[in-house]
Amino acid sequence: MELVLASASPRRAELMKLAGFKFLVAPSAADEGLPDGVEPEKWAVILAERKALDVAGRFPEAVVVGADTIVACEGRVLGKPRDKAEAAEMLGFLSGKRHQVFTGVCIVRGGLKRSFCCCTDVEFYPLSEDEIWDYVNSGEPLDKAGAYGIQGKGALLVKEICGDYYNVVGLPIAMLCRELKEMGVQG
Repeated sequence: MELVLASASPRRAELMKLAGFKFLVAPSAADEGLPDGVEPEKWAVILAERKALDVAGRFPEAVVVGADTIVACEGRVLGKPRDKAEAAEMLGFLSGKRHQVFTGVCIVRGGLKRSFCCCTDVEFYPLSEDEIWDYVNSGEPLDKAGAYGIQGKGALLVKEICGDYYNVVGLPIAMLCRELKEMGVQG
């Protein structure tokens, strides 16, 4: 059975390889817009489902994995920043605070759909303007939810983490492996 990752994220592909999976990468073109008032956990799962179902339509015989990661802090949801200014604003907002990283995952196999969400708490050190702009100017935060990557230079912003590290990277790989195993897919 063919396995397809419905994501353009190099980090998710790297984690899938780490787990020993052989798979195709087929990014989704699904709409990522949602109305206001959706809980972050539900938001991440809905977006993961949209992505997985979109790609499953192109690969009806495959097992398709879709995922979406969002950051939430004090009731505000932070996706990928549009530009450097928004990245700096997001990082300033997260400075010195604890926030949550939610990754929704959806696995589609034929008519079966399994979805789950993983949440990890992350606390940032208080950040100076110079620290924020040095990081923003590295270019790293521009394609990441919450404007940081814990697996890169963004690690220097993180004071504490409680939960699944790989969830913050973008894919709770251990949970995904267990779900895929239950569906008969081995890495």
